[in-house]
Amino acid sequence: MKKTTLVIICWCLTVLTSVAGNVASYQVVPLPQNIQMTYGNPFILNGECRIAYPEGDILLARNAAFLIDYIKKATGIQLATMPFAENKGKKTLRKSTAPLITLSLNPKIEGKEAYRLTVTNKAISIEGSTPNGVFYGIQTLRKSLPLTKDAAHEASVELPAAVISDAPRFGYRGMHLDVSRHFFPVEVVKEYIDIMALHNMNVFHWHISDDQGWRIEIQRYPLLAKLGSQRNQTVVGRNMNIFDGIPYGGYFTKEQAKEIVAYAQERYITVMPEIDMPGHMLGALKSYPELGCTGGPYEVEGTWGVFDDILCAGNEKTFEFVEGVLDEIMEIFPSEIIHIGGDEAPRTRWKECPKCQQRIRELQLKGDGHFPAEAKLQGYFTKRVEKYLNDRGRRIIGWDEILEGDVDASAMIMSWRGIKGGLEASVKGHDVVMAPTSHCYFDYYQTDPESWQNTTLFKSFIPLKKAYNLDPCPDSLSEDAKRHILGAQANIWTEYIPYKSLLQYQMLPRAAALSEVQWMLPSQKNYEEFLRRERHMLDIYKLYGYTFCDEEFKVKKK
Repeated sequence: MKKTTLVIICWCLTVLTSVAGNVASYQVVPLPQNIQMTYGNPFILNGECRIAYPEGDILLARNAAFLIDYIKKATGIQLATMPFAENKGKKTLRKSTAPLITLSLNPKIEGKEAYRLTVTNKAISIEGSTPNGVFYGIQTLRKSLPLTKDAAHEASVELPAAVISDAPRFGYRGMHLDVSRHFFPVEVVKEYIDIMALHNMNVFHWHISDDQGWRIEIQRYPLLAKLGSQRNQTVVGRNMNIFDGIPYGGYFTKEQAKEIVAYAQERYITVMPEIDMPGHMLGALKSYPELGCTGGPYEVEGTWGVFDDILCAGNEKTFEFVEGVLDEIMEIFPSEIIHIGGDEAPRTRWKECPKCQQRIRELQLKGDGHFPAEAKLQGYFTKRVEKYLNDRGRRIIGWDEILEGDVDASAMIMSWRGIKGGLEASVKGHDVVMAPTSHCYFDYYQTDPESWQNTTLFKSFIPLKKAYNLDPCPDSLSEDAKRHILGAQANIWTEYIPYKSLLQYQMLPRAAALSEVQWMLPSQKNYEEFLRRERHMLDIYKLYGYTFCDEEFKVKKK
């Protein structure tokens, strides 16, 4: 079906939905790659329907439970399940006249996260080659439903006959959350993951250590939780040299972290932890001052910024510490990829540290006109940590500064200082995730900063449209380099975000814009159409009690 025809049909459906009120619309966010409307009567979703899945399939049973919850939340309709037996690929259903929504695996569907959603007057079928794909088909069905929960008791919903074939553009679709500057408890983190699932995202980048607080229990190093998670006070405003005088802290136990990992896994989201090193380590240095170049004393920072005291790269105890921490991180997090930061690590102390300078001489590291020997020392640090993780079946990813140290091509790069570093890294053979400040820092204002008279945020501006217009993989790249662009991610740093409602406000609706960057092909994207489709998402946000920014939609109503 030609794109123009599809747009006309879908627009008609949107109009019908607004009139009828109980008709589903497949104009969801992110928009599926192919929506083919078919002839025939609609499927009627009511309390008589059953959700069928292969008997004994634990993952699809869980997917069915999610769908039951989603439908109940949106429409008030309570469904039940009906497991079916499979014999040589054929479904054997118990005798029933009930309309069915069937979840099943189909190896002929190409792509780990691809799915096919088929709607006829008799049944709805959601198929994927994996449970992941089925889950994304469920998200599309969920978001297509009108919100009729407060309608009459015998509510029903019409779903027009259609075949939807869909798959994501990128395999890495991430959101980041910093819990070091401000701490958020388990339930808030889970809700953050729920919002990611709603937007078809699959990597939760969890920033859990920094100068302002170490936020995870490491049993081998108990002082990290006892001392490193606590700061004496917090600066007010933008480092105004005014402090609140209130002690601040918090950390996740290993069991709590595992609980969050399991919660995310159920929603097909990988939790990728970040232990930033060698910089952003004052939480660790407060706890174990012998790991620094000067020996301290050190304090967990109550201000924001970049600080000279970092891990000593000339001290073998540093590597013993790093490896001990990573051993427990790998126990908690099954993610293949471990983020080791590597950004904003001043080498000021290294230049004056006898141990670091001795290490530079032993390794015969030389500056090359672009970067000093101390940068090469950070490269040594990174490579050593990478080998330790590689030997245990893991990979590293670091912020784009790690490129300054001649790291191996196997190291993954997260490009935050624009996309240029990421593009250059992809040409060199590094796998890359794009997270540029220009489009993806959701702690920045999303409305005119001048309109926020009484609220302090990071004073830069990323409106909704700019987030939507990111292209992580421009056509100018060679085909080989394009294969190394794994996807895109938005970051939320929490210096100025101390509570849940503001966290969600900064995330929404920009997460929806990012989801179309991550999922859709550039040729399919259209910002004005996105705004029309996103209006229904705003209603879903309201349904779940999420806080969001609606300024762009107020403007469009004028």
